[in-house]
Amino acid sequence: MANSRPRVVLSAAVSVDGKISTRAGDSKLSSTSDLHRLHKLRTKVDGILIGKNTLMSDDPLLTVRHTKGKNPVRIILDSKGEISAHSKILQTSNKIPTIIAVSKSASKSNLQKLDKFPVEVIVSGEKNTNIRSLLKKLFEKKIRTLLVEGGGTVNWEFVRQNLFDELIITLSPFLLGGDNSISFIQGVGFDKITKSPNLRLKSAKRLKNHLVLNYQKV
Repeated sequence: MANSRPRVVLSAAVSVDGKISTRAGDSKLSSTSDLHRLHKLRTKVDGILIGKNTLMSDDPLLTVRHTKGKNPVRIILDSKGEISAHSKILQTSNKIPTIIAVSKSASKSNLQKLDKFPVEVIVSGEKNTNIRSLLKKLFEKKIRTLLVEGGGTVNWEFVRQNLFDELIITLSPFLLGGDNSISFIQGVGFDKITKSPNLRLKSAKRLKNHLVLNYQKV
């Protein structure tokens, strides 16, 4: 593993124009067949990671439901520890191993809130969660494969810092548009195409009207 970190797989369902949700936050782009594929993929990884924005907009469980298999460890990037005590993640943390990754900027009251739940809190970074440092700590916890189902901001950080190995994109037959809708990659972006990571198409699978593209970083 590169620099003793987990193998990182970025995963998302996107519209033909590269959006992962509408301007109103509707992100239901996957078909039933694709959801089965995704949940089967979840059974094969050690951890699954999202950011605070995805958690707040979707309130996901991040569990395996459409197939049989183990639940991966859930990791939430939440620099300030602002996750709601009523979120499904915290409410089910007694059943599924959960890690909340915060920075040193997390308030004492937020940390005290997290202490009430059976979650592991990892402090990494000053103002924002340091992803590179976090990955090293996850590797030390025997997490060898990490599935990232984050939003555009989280995805950009993994791409910008060159901290991913594989990319699985489901191309969904929709056109969403919108300046305020969320793209698969947000952030500042690269100013030159030559700065983009080099990707090699490993496989392409048609699921009726959806297309699953699997790229590996060269």
